Amino acid sequence: MNRTTLSLIAGATALAAVTGFAAVSAPDPEAAGQRTGAAATLPVERTSLLCPRPSTSDLAETTYTSFTPVTEGADDKGTAVFRSAAQQSAPDEDEDEDAEGEDEKDGETTEKGEETEKGEDAAKDDKADRLVLQLKEPGKPVTAEADGADAPALVGTADGRFASGWTAQQTTEVAAGTGRGLQGVACSAADTQFWFPGASTDDSRTDYIHLTNPDDSAAVVDIELYGKDGELETTVGEGITVKPRSAEPVLLSTLTAEKQTDVTVHVVVRSGRVGAAVQALDDETGGDWLPASADPSGRLVLPGIPKDAKAVRLVAFTPGDADVDLKVRLAAPSGLITPAGNETLHLKGGMTAAFDLGELTRGEAGSLVLTAPDGSVPVVAAVRVLRGEEGKQESAFIPAARPIETRATALDNTAKGTTLSVTAPEGGAEIEVTASAGTKGGTPQTKTYSIKSGTTQDIEAPVPAGLKGSYALTVETRSGGPVYASRTLASTEGGVPYFTVQPLPDDRGMVAVPDASEDLSVLQR
Repeated sequence: MNRTTLSLIAGATALAAVTGFAAVSAPDPEAAGQRTGAAATLPVERTSLLCPRPSTSDLAETTYTSFTPVTEGADDKGTAVFRSAAQQSAPDEDEDEDAEGEDEKDGETTEKGEETEKGEDAAKDDKADRLVLQLKEPGKPVTAEADGADAPALVGTADGRFASGWTAQQTTEVAAGTGRGLQGVACSAADTQFWFPGASTDDSRTDYIHLTNPDDSAAVVDIELYGKDGELETTVGEGITVKPRSAEPVLLSTLTAEKQTDVTVHVVVRSGRVGAAVQALDDETGGDWLPASADPSGRLVLPGIPKDAKAVRLVAFTPGDADVDLKVRLAAPSGLITPAGNETLHLKGGMTAAFDLGELTRGEAGSLVLTAPDGSVPVVAAVRVLRGEEGKQESAFIPAARPIETRATALDNTAKGTTLSVTAPEGGAEIEVTASAGTKGGTPQTKTYSIKSGTTQDIEAPVPAGLKGSYALTVETRSGGPVYASRTLASTEGGVPYFTVQPLPDDRGMVAVPDASEDLSVLQR
């Protein structure tokens, strides 16, 4: 891979979640091909991402990856740069111009006092030191590495040709200790509300909720915990202040005296906005990042449960007082089936429920489809998956996912150990999957696939010709759907099947902009 070593930032102790924004400029009718009175679909022109600090383990080895797919109609200029969270303040325009014009190799990171490859003077060295990871061109990912507990959280912005579909991922391998295994998380955007079913305050778990405030004013956050009997009494969960441009890790077990195996975490932002993510670490079965569940809904899809899963534990929660009987189905390669003994699961309003589904997939690709009667009662859900034999097991989490409306990307893929799982639970779909150029070489490849209604397929994804390094997989919907997808990365270390699963949310790289003439005609009435 084209990986370089990141500067280890002393004092970067905050574990961060994710933060972002998006913007577009006024449409160019000729470029957009829009008609009078119709909305134009245009590429997003500015966005922001944050990757959480990966680990507190000295044995951790982390790879950061950044990528933007080639987008028709995007600007021909722009930048996409990550810096350490210790330098969260936005760069000035001069720095952006210098960053765009720097002639450094992909993913290059410099350490203060070192001479760069091109031998720039000390002033340029100092400025280059602030660059952690910079894209050079759309369609080609770049990576960087950091080792140990000092690996930093990253904050980045992209504009122009790099903004539409900009995606970032961090993948961490921890060789031993609590949370050992493979941990992966996609960097994503700030919001004002998050749901995390599947967290824990049990003694065997060390779960943190990581809050990051990307803005110039303080954010005020409430953290609510719900267990098997309802809301847990918390001591300091209300009115948590997250200072401007800072990150705040909160150990869940310090918020309540109650020790419960399965907890739903609800993050509510009273003022401002934050990024949020849960890092769930287990003494015996490793750990992974638990991304937020899709918004509460009467229909949920949890895509891409590994076919060799030894145990699947579903954790679900319905806000409010209404009970609900969830219909459970598995979208398998042959279609939707009902798991024997788990046809319907009963949830009590305001209480977290957990269900052991065993070896649910039984050697085949599968996705869970949960449905409330008439979709009348909203639910959030996630599954915890175990792979491997007793004593050598590893865990990962799959939350209810949002559909891919147009396009989504998974990063840090390798020729071996990558599984792309796609499901179309409601109707057949056609998708196009593109393997990007590799970080150190390779030619992009594209394939088209048909996904039958109600099925899940572990597709044989394309690999770049002449691949060197890692690559991106971009999924685009062509017809039908809705489509949901996830990507699994896997390896084996000491007989333990390390793995991590990331659902693929839509990259929201395109937005509809109303026609200006239509708006003016409304004002003239």
